[in-house]
Amino acid sequence: MKITHVWFDIGYTLLYMKREVTYQKALRAFGADIPVDILEKEFHIVDKLFMREYPGVLLKGRGVYMPWFLGILNYRLGISINLAELDAHWEKIQMDTDNYWVPFGNVQTVLADLKADSRRLGVISNWDDTARDILKNAGIAGYFDFFIISAEVGINKPEPGIFEKAFEAAGVDPRQCLYIGDNYYDDAVGSKKVGMPVLILNRFGTLGVEEIKDVPIIHDLTQVKDYLA
Repeated sequence: MKITHVWFDIGYTLLYMKREVTYQKALRAFGADIPVDILEKEFHIVDKLFMREYPGVLLKGRGVYMPWFLGILNYRLGISINLAELDAHWEKIQMDTDNYWVPFGNVQTVLADLKADSRRLGVISNWDDTARDILKNAGIAGYFDFFIISAEVGINKPEPGIFEKAFEAAGVDPRQCLYIGDNYYDDAVGSKKVGMPVLILNRFGTLGVEEIKDVPIIHDLTQVKDYLA
């Protein structure tokens, strides 16, 4: 069955945070200087740890998960800093940073190519009520025909209901759809429950997702076109 609809996760599939550069600034205020490329790798590893071992925790408030997250991250980085003071300083830097969420470099090209190929596009994302504004500010909202946001529909991935809302909105069979996300335990598990093909995007090869064997892993969004060919 031909794939007519392509659905995307938002965070770390389409957009990324300026978290490494802002965290580097925060660390420097406490006397630690870690290169951005190392921070990118270590943030990625801890992201995947939380996705695998503590599903749903990253949807909680900052005060619930961030000290825990930073404790593991800093341990891996070999640094010991008061977490409350560090996080408060980092949060201030984040709030003072314009356009904190930005699209990955090839996102607009990939979306434009899919639209040119007569695919209909949508997002299915665990996100709060800022999702549409963030996509608009990132300059990519106009590519999408459908927006299925957990805060709006009251259902989170990997529950089947959020995906079923998408199929209902689009009037499409799940077998005619493809989902692309970075979180196996939300994105692949949920997609498989409803019979939708799925790709997991992991820009660091298999780093952090070594256990995944049952779905295709891509390393760049440009590979979506090859999959659909």
